[in-house]
Amino acid sequence: MEQVLEILVEYVEIIIMVGCLGIGYIIKNSLDFIPNKYIPLILGVIGILLNIWSNASISPEIVIRGLASGLLATGGYELVKNLRNK
Repeated sequence: MEQVLEILVEYVEIIIMVGCLGIGYIIKNSLDFIPNKYIPLILGVIGILLNIWSNASISPEIVIRGLASGLLATGGYELVKNLRNK
């Protein structure tokens, strides 16, 4: 568990994750023509683009941090949804 938290602290940009969470919520609840199975892919790409934009450069680390932030937003949404329903 401690290793997971270290990875999250090292690779996740909280502001980008929160932005992706909001975008994912809008996609899920407002854009019915986008299937749910594509939301993680969309948020991963958006996370990468936001992280490149915020750092004004591109490197493998920036891409990984953006991807991790976007995908964690999807996982966070599902976690909260499942906890709320149980």
